[in-house]
Amino acid sequence: MHVVAGLMRALSGVNRVVGNVFAWLALAIVLVCFTVVVQRYAFSTTQVWMQDLYVWLNGAMFTAVAGFALLRDDHVRVDIFYRPATLRTKALIDMIGVVIFIVPYCWVIYSYGMPYVQRSWRLYEASPNVGGMPGFFVLKSFILLFGLLILLQGIAMIARSVLILGGREDLVPENLRYGHGKE
Repeated sequence: MHVVAGLMRALSGVNRVVGNVFAWLALAIVLVCFTVVVQRYAFSTTQVWMQDLYVWLNGAMFTAVAGFALLRDDHVRVDIFYRPATLRTKALIDMIGVVIFIVPYCWVIYSYGMPYVQRSWRLYEASPNVGGMPGFFVLKSFILLFGLLILLQGIAMIARSVLILGGREDLVPENLRYGHGKE
């Protein structure tokens, strides 16, 4: 069970680091967007690559922090049955949910996204906008990163469920327990 706990901590740690790093892109998005607006309305000019940049940063941020949102339980959930459920019931619901929903969803992302991303890399795809940014293929790669981070967090959720259902909640760190930081 210590190996399961270590796996849960490691996978959740990956999503925590990625989420904390990529969350800073929100500040960059605001600054770039502000610059574009000032250029457009104060100086009657614009840089197409800058317009691409804040849209691309937005896409990169939201795909990269999805696993972090799942880690923090910040996703949308209908809590009529889940919130009042016992700890064991929550663990069972999470385990079933990951197996039935998250794993197949990640497989669909991978199977449909991989050819899309590979084609983009083969072409070294750039922005479809004239004067836009090069490297659109890098942004498209975030589709696969999104699926991977969601899958990793799903595996961490299964590990947590195994620990709880196995009577080893003591191996679940406080910050990864159900309801941590939520009231």
